[in-house]
Amino acid sequence: MLGALRRRWDAYKYRFVPWLALNLRRKRRTLRYVPESSQDKIISDEDVFETLLKIFKALFINDFSRQAHILALLPDIRCTVYRKHEPIFFQSLGNPFIFRCIDGILIDGNDKGLSRSVYRSCSRRDQLGPFQMSDESWLTAALQNPLAVGQYVNNCSHDTAANVCYQEFDVPGCFPVELKQYLPNIVYSHDIESHLRCVVLVTLRDIKQGEELFSNYYTIVN
Repeated sequence: MLGALRRRWDAYKYRFVPWLALNLRRKRRTLRYVPESSQDKIISDEDVFETLLKIFKALFINDFSRQAHILALLPDIRCTVYRKHEPIFFQSLGNPFIFRCIDGILIDGNDKGLSRSVYRSCSRRDQLGPFQMSDESWLTAALQNPLAVGQYVNNCSHDTAANVCYQEFDVPGCFPVELKQYLPNIVYSHDIESHLRCVVLVTLRDIKQGEELFSNYYTIVN
């Protein structure tokens, strides 16, 4: 019993205050269930990787208009990535934009306040000569990656079904350095060897021009 409580506290201690704020005004939620973490994938990681390469290469050579056929996957979420032991308590206060991955990694997609300052600091820290290691333009009105649309996705309801879903993806070490400038993600600690965690939006059906995007904010992994 105590062990179960300790594991639950370790998973949520950095989000305790936001959790209280959300649950004091709890409404009937839409939930998405998956049988196990390994099955929480709509498309394979290989397909995600190949699609990101096509998108970013098109952006790099300023030829994005010819790649309209690859819009089945939308790169998301603009964020700072925190491992379970890293400090995120103050960034989490009043912050509804924290995404918790299945393995406990926390992704802060807030573009304001302390979250914004942390992202800018980490982004400039990791610059490699003329190459930027992340996309900082999502903090401005001039996006260089036109598919970073996570801020426009609303939660689905019992009346409005989801048309996109979130999928976790670890960027492999072989990802081209010159294309990392389009990844809107950065790790909080740069001295730890690990893959960069990203979250992508995968469309569940064809999306019409001007159509509102809906996903399910709450996923339960059995």
